[in-house]
Amino acid sequence: MAVTGVAPSIGVDRFALDGKVALVTGASSGLGASFARALAGAGADVVLAARREDRLTALAEEIDATGRRAVAVRCDVSSPEDCDAAVARAVESFGTIDVLVNNAGIGTAVPALRETPEEFRSVLDINLLGAYWMAQACGRVMSPGSSIINIASVLALIKSFAPQAAYAASKAGLVGLTRDLAQQWSGRKGIRVNAIAPGYFVTDMTDEIPRPVLDEFVGHHSPLERLGEPHELDGAVIFLASDAASYVTGITLPVDGGMSGH
Repeated sequence: MAVTGVAPSIGVDRFALDGKVALVTGASSGLGASFARALAGAGADVVLAARREDRLTALAEEIDATGRRAVAVRCDVSSPEDCDAAVARAVESFGTIDVLVNNAGIGTAVPALRETPEEFRSVLDINLLGAYWMAQACGRVMSPGSSIINIASVLALIKSFAPQAAYAASKAGLVGLTRDLAQQWSGRKGIRVNAIAPGYFVTDMTDEIPRPVLDEFVGHHSPLERLGEPHELDGAVIFLASDAASYVTGITLPVDGGMSGH
């Protein structure tokens, strides 16, 4: 058999993000803040983007104290101009962007016959269009080997227990957007584009759901019979951001306690 090349050794170094710059949207709380801490812990410098700048500043100081660098940028992802400005600030501060985590999102639960056009559009503006505007802005400056990670949802794959047409549609759209951008950019630009579909995690968003109702739903539909903890998404994000996933693009990775396969 002909030898076509020597594979790099498999080890923790393949997952390291030293020397990389990651931009995380929706980083002021919840999963976004957890993603930012995880990426910094793996060696990346981090650009924190969200609408609540006071919370971003506190997180930036926390990350700086660990020896990594962090910059806080106020950004409403539903504004293409804000996305362009956030990317410009990242390039000004660090010279480049290697990883984008499109995490900014909102959730609603409104019966379909009562949901107004404004309510429906507001969810898509942030969850789907905002991810597209930010991917566009980053895609213009990213180099080959970069990674975009879109945070979708298990509700792009399965039904909800609540009336969430806007949220489910936005996250299903994000899965489709992931496939298309991977097709456009992975070969031509060398930018990998993937999605993660989290299940139900302990976050500010799920805190708004009565816990007995949520526990019953998750217990019935998840083989693990419990909500996830934010840190249980860290491995998926670091993997897709790192060179360990150099041949992975266009996928949606469920991290949902088995709900989507149940």
